[in-house]
Amino acid sequence: MKLKQLTITFLTFCVAAFSGMKAASAASFSVIADGLYNAGGLSFGPDGNLYVTEAGIGGSGACVPPASGQGDSLCYGTSGAVTKIENGKTKRILTGLPSLALPDGTGASGPRDIQFDAKGKPYVLIGYGANPTFRDRNLGYTDLGKIIAPDFKTNSWTSVADIANYELANNPDGGDVGSNPLGFIIDGNKLVAVDAGANDLLSVNTSKNNLQAIVAFPQDILTNPVFPPSDTPSNEPAQVPSQGEVVRSQFPTQAVPSNVAKGPDGAYYVSQFTGFPFLEGGAKIYRVGADGFPSVFADGFTQLTDLEFDPAGNLYALQYANQSAWKGNFDGSVIKIATDGTRTTLLSGNGLESPSALTIGADGAVYVTNRGDRPGLGQVLRIENIKSIPEPDSVLGVLAIGAFGVGWLHKKRNHPEF
Repeated sequence: MKLKQLTITFLTFCVAAFSGMKAASAASFSVIADGLYNAGGLSFGPDGNLYVTEAGIGGSGACVPPASGQGDSLCYGTSGAVTKIENGKTKRILTGLPSLALPDGTGASGPRDIQFDAKGKPYVLIGYGANPTFRDRNLGYTDLGKIIAPDFKTNSWTSVADIANYELANNPDGGDVGSNPLGFIIDGNKLVAVDAGANDLLSVNTSKNNLQAIVAFPQDILTNPVFPPSDTPSNEPAQVPSQGEVVRSQFPTQAVPSNVAKGPDGAYYVSQFTGFPFLEGGAKIYRVGADGFPSVFADGFTQLTDLEFDPAGNLYALQYANQSAWKGNFDGSVIKIATDGTRTTLLSGNGLESPSALTIGADGAVYVTNRGDRPGLGQVLRIENIKSIPEPDSVLGVLAIGAFGVGWLHKKRNHPEF
């Protein structure tokens, strides 16, 4: 992730509720999977079962420095996995995937998303979360920062696209070099992905060629931002202003793309994760049309981690927390944006905590990876009763019509062996 003044090593998912938005009361959820390790993206396979990625807990292998150059190193292991949820039971059907994490297993980069093409072929995106210069030099050959095509039957995979190396060679936004791909979609014969570290939207053919950036996203300038107190704990001490430090009224911050969805109009819609100090209400949803130009489709969010359209054209947005993460409250929200712009909060808090991704099932229910930054405590939720009455005063802020992250304030936890 690129911040001109203060940087954070990982995409820290945190969210604020939209001003004036009321919580709907009809939704409820059930837990259909538990005990996951840094749960990420999820998708239904051709067999009708739900598949979810686990970024793992790193390992005892070689290490790389975090993106900011401060804090604990990220160390390599093969604890990443893909898990299938079938008939209420979970089973890891792809194991040994690369994983990079802090010593306590948090801050994990590894398997971050999974999608199936029209023929049922799976693809998995592997995150990274550091400067790609160190990947091959420190870790040797790994598939961190790549999209792979797995074979579940043989527990093997082949590399399709090296997103981290593309950032190293091209650096489309011209800022600090870093790569942390978080989410992707399949659009015909193209894989379209967001790289939060590189701050861009990319595409590559499934035939493994023509990897290119579609657009790099602009930097934000905050006016009179609110910072955490100087004694706030953080894995990255440079995030927190020192005692007596004068903070400028105009503060540049690099909000980054966290995930992508294809709209009914054929455009790409990209969720934004705002940078430190995680301004509440400062995140946007961008629309990227055929011209490759990013325009603001909706605003008034904070940290968005995922978004997806349902068959009727409604857009569902996922927020990791309803306040800036440094405030210590990690209650999240699922927000429905109707085709007429009306917003409805389907679920907020009440057990929804630091969610990282969502998908919509054929049954019309919304499925969410919950506690996505907590190794061994991750869940998959099925949100039911979502046909609630929209709030009449929840108006979409449309300005133009047409993603491990890491819970950095969570206390370090002991975890069982993966």
